[in-house]
Amino acid sequence: MHSKETVFLPKEERTDKPSSLFFLYCAANIGILGLVYGAIIVGFHLSFFQAILATVLGSFSFALVGLMSLSGHDTGTNTFILSRAAFGFKGNLIPAIAALVSHAGWLSINVCTGTLTVLALFVTLGFANTPIAMAIALAIFVTLVLVSVLFSHKVLIRMQTISTYLFGFLTLVILVIIVPQTDWSMLMAMPSGDWLGNFLPALAFVAAGTGIGWTSYAADYSCHQDPQNSRSKVAWAVTLGGAVPLILMLSVGILLSTQSADLAQSANPIEVIKGALPMNLAIIYYITAIGGLTPQCFLGLKSSKLVLQAAHLIWNEALIFVFQAIIVTIIPALILFVAQDFQAALEGFLGVIGKLLAAWSSIFLVDYLMLRGKQGYSQTLLTDPSANEINYNGVISWIIGFAVGMLFSKTFFFTGPFATGIFAGNSLNVLLTLVVAGGLYFLLTLCHRQKRLE
Repeated sequence: MHSKETVFLPKEERTDKPSSLFFLYCAANIGILGLVYGAIIVGFHLSFFQAILATVLGSFSFALVGLMSLSGHDTGTNTFILSRAAFGFKGNLIPAIAALVSHAGWLSINVCTGTLTVLALFVTLGFANTPIAMAIALAIFVTLVLVSVLFSHKVLIRMQTISTYLFGFLTLVILVIIVPQTDWSMLMAMPSGDWLGNFLPALAFVAAGTGIGWTSYAADYSCHQDPQNSRSKVAWAVTLGGAVPLILMLSVGILLSTQSADLAQSANPIEVIKGALPMNLAIIYYITAIGGLTPQCFLGLKSSKLVLQAAHLIWNEALIFVFQAIIVTIIPALILFVAQDFQAALEGFLGVIGKLLAAWSSIFLVDYLMLRGKQGYSQTLLTDPSANEINYNGVISWIIGFAVGMLFSKTFFFTGPFATGIFAGNSLNVLLTLVVAGGLYFLLTLCHRQKRLE
């Protein structure tokens, strides 16, 4: 263990209420990216009812995050310290690196979204949409993100609470405006897609990009909870804090797609707001969206820092800051200026990272529900590398779960032999990975416990 490592938070830092978790996750998920998600869902060729159902069920994948958050509430430590129990100290390097890739990816996607929002603001104010304007927008948003690390956890919570109210209110205003403008006859006439070949992949896409994508953050914020707080209230605060704003934003995206059929494929899908709102209101909406995206990116920075420290990959604060500054600058620049395809980057990222996190999160959750939730986390498992070097049950389950998922996947660098039929070109393999990894860990742990009893 690193000599400077502090595993458990002191009592004076564990004073948060469940409501703080609700507003934290609510503010983080009421972002403008949800509009694009909603438009992509329509692209799965679903009926209006199917699109809304996929939105609701997929958004409630946040129940995974809610359950995993209980581990932080119970112990007062962060996610990847707790992950040592299921994987061991050395074994934990595998999911830790996967989580870092995930955090880097999500930070990049959020920075891209923030940059496109700043650019949309520029265009609304009358400036030309040029590469120089894009570069200035990127520089402005990256600066806002990096400056946000100077603020404390409590200040960011307050900022997010304010942005939640403002952005939520303005989104409701958009609903009031666009509902009368929506071509409901066209919307209701949309033919139903195949439940197995269209609906289920759409559901998997939403789950991979929402609840599953947030699992690696779960205990990082619940560890600040007062241990006397109701466990059920903590779980529900996280679940509803993530699901409710997502349902709202994705639903608005579905409605907006009727006004702009190419919303999801647009070079800057954020600009569609400009056409749906009066100019003054659109300007306020964009500014509020930028304000909400900034603390959201801060959450990603904080969690990536905790992962780097928990895995002992980088400990020095200055080096972590440099690493994060490179991530939030270089990758978004490549997406925006080289690839120039935001949707493809988003879907490609979710296709890979979804499986990495699905395998890890299902193992973490099974470990917690099967063992730790009843007998608690042993300090030895979390603090003594010599006593818990590798948990082979967790490592083997993760490798096999991820490998099975890849066999059913088509990515930019690999096409699995079974990536056909309902598994062709979608995120359904993420759900398969989740089931296989968690199921195998359950069986291996059960067999191990049975052998010990014998």
